[in-house]
Amino acid sequence: MVGTSLAHYRILEKLGAGGMGEVFLAEDTRLDRRVALKVLSPELASKPDRIERFRREARAVAALNHPNIVTIYSVEEADGSSFLTMELVEGELLSHRVRPGGLPLDEFLAVAKPLADALAAAHERGITHRDLKPSNVMVGRDGRLKVLDFGLAKLQETSKAGDDETMALSAAELTQAGAMLGTMPYMAPEQARGRPADHRVDIFSLGVIFYELLTGERPFRGETSAEIVSSILRDVPREVSQVRTELPDHLARLVRRCLEKDPARRIQSARDLRLELDELAVAAAEPAAKTAPSVAVLPFADMSPEKDQDYFCEGIAEELINGLGRIENLRVASRTSSFQFKGATVDVREIGRLLDVGNILEGSVRKAGNHLRITAQLVTVADGYRRWSDRYDREMKDIFAIQDEIAESIVEALEVTLSPKERRAIQNVATRDVEAYDFYLRGRKFFYETTRSSYEYARQLYSRAIEIDPNYALAFAGIADCCSFLYMFAEASEANMRLADENSLRALELDPELAESHASRGLALSIAKQFAAAEAEFQEAVRLNPKLFEAYYFAGRNFMAQGAYTEAASRFEKAAEMRSDDYQARSFQAQALEGMKAPAEDIERVHREVARRVEDHVLMNPDDSRAFTLGATARLGLGDRRGALDWGERALQIAPDEPMVLYNVACIHTLAGEPDRALELLGRAIDEGFGHKAWIEHDSDLATLRDDPAYQALLARLD
Repeated sequence: MVGTSLAHYRILEKLGAGGMGEVFLAEDTRLDRRVALKVLSPELASKPDRIERFRREARAVAALNHPNIVTIYSVEEADGSSFLTMELVEGELLSHRVRPGGLPLDEFLAVAKPLADALAAAHERGITHRDLKPSNVMVGRDGRLKVLDFGLAKLQETSKAGDDETMALSAAELTQAGAMLGTMPYMAPEQARGRPADHRVDIFSLGVIFYELLTGERPFRGETSAEIVSSILRDVPREVSQVRTELPDHLARLVRRCLEKDPARRIQSARDLRLELDELAVAAAEPAAKTAPSVAVLPFADMSPEKDQDYFCEGIAEELINGLGRIENLRVASRTSSFQFKGATVDVREIGRLLDVGNILEGSVRKAGNHLRITAQLVTVADGYRRWSDRYDREMKDIFAIQDEIAESIVEALEVTLSPKERRAIQNVATRDVEAYDFYLRGRKFFYETTRSSYEYARQLYSRAIEIDPNYALAFAGIADCCSFLYMFAEASEANMRLADENSLRALELDPELAESHASRGLALSIAKQFAAAEAEFQEAVRLNPKLFEAYYFAGRNFMAQGAYTEAASRFEKAAEMRSDDYQARSFQAQALEGMKAPAEDIERVHREVARRVEDHVLMNPDDSRAFTLGATARLGLGDRRGALDWGERALQIAPDEPMVLYNVACIHTLAGEPDRALELLGRAIDEGFGHKAWIEHDSDLATLRDDPAYQALLARLD
């Protein structure tokens, strides 16, 4: 066709060809400009239904009008040919930017962010590319990136029944149903299997492109098409941070989540991906600051013959975390972060990278009767070498001295200077009675399970500890917390409120310098609606221990129960800073931001963080119903209605009668626009014992139910 004309377009040069036809450089003689002209293949052009669908799709892509997507000017016919005219982008293909060793981080981000932007714009208009690859991306001479060729794009329209009606035009689709679409090395697993696919195939392809740009090699390879498909379906590529150790771990995790085989486990939207890339760019731009020494304490391994000391091994690690966590110039990974690796066969250097700490403390416990053998070693993440190690062959009565010695050895090995107050803090022991301590550790393990029955078991075990040591302030505080949570989530009885009040008071009387006592007292006052007095206790807890998560988290709940959303949001944000992996405080922060009508981008940012943290958490804790409910709320906030409802149902399958789960799933259905289902679940939650009326009244998730008579009737049951 070179040298001929179509309508008022003079064909100058052939630029390329694909499944849909050929692309030419042409001159628009009317407007005196150069354009790219895509001529549909004769096979496709001969089918009227295909032509109509082609036009419809082209109009949809043209409507995108995005700076990182090639602009479509027109869809035309002339001399028996169907063609479209497009913006001519002069520059080089992204495939030419791939080089051995990968791109520097700043160059990668300069490509990755506009790529994610382009996909986000398309996906939000229901358009999926389905053939994303470096040769379909052009970097213009002005440096601007443009995504080309939506030739395999899928335009999704939702029918009244809620099903996706796929309208697309491609050569591959002219074969049998289930044909593979896309270019082999960049295909998502569902494409390779010929199964139904949605916008998440583009997320996978983007992950492949990212991997290739960062490492200079493709993650899935083979000598034949069959071998490549097998690699896509089977292989888990090395982390990009293992290929290039200087790359941030967060970037490695981001690429890994794009490459998940299961679409449900991938990053769910290009918009989320773009926002996470922004965070990476900000972190990369910040000058490297001298950081304090850091350590993660792993649960000690149970080497006892009966293997019945799990609670004790966790307890030792938690006591060390709590003691070391009081040191201002030492960064300590939270209990939840460290304990996710319990029993995992992961190299400590990899754990260190994932937790962003410089040192790992690991150990083991062998208990036989009253005899203990405890080993501990501090490993440097950078080289995997031991920095310190020791073995303790003692009697059970010496456990407190052993913990003190380990903590002091860590401080000495990391060359941390302690203030007198900090030295007292790491040596402070709540009880000297070993049997009482043993019951306390058993109770603490149940407390962390956050269910009605686990709170009951924990309360019983704390009570046994107090029978042995009547001056055990931490155990009294533990009972108070159990009763407060039971009041809020399971049984809003006068008895629970009274026990929370009495036990928190007793904890304060026994140890007024214990931050946990003040936090427990504040929570007990909060459920009794003595909000100002509760806030005073939380402030005192923070003064005594500025790193105490509960002091900020309980304070946030106290403000939420009053509808004081601005104050609640700030407390929840501070709580989340205390535990980098925590999803609960961030989830409530998002609710508080919604209640105070914060900017949408701020709310979205927090929802995205919650979804990320929950996804990481449930990988290691697949039966945590609370995580699924709060993660579902985040997914709704990000526009993933179907994923949110699926996670809500998953939570109900795990704990169908748990009041807190029923309440949270009711919130999910409210936000999803299903008030009848929401009211049903809210009623069941109240039937099962959920009775925190002040929370229900001010929960922004339930705002659309406020005027419903059925909602008001349910609320009246709590009077």
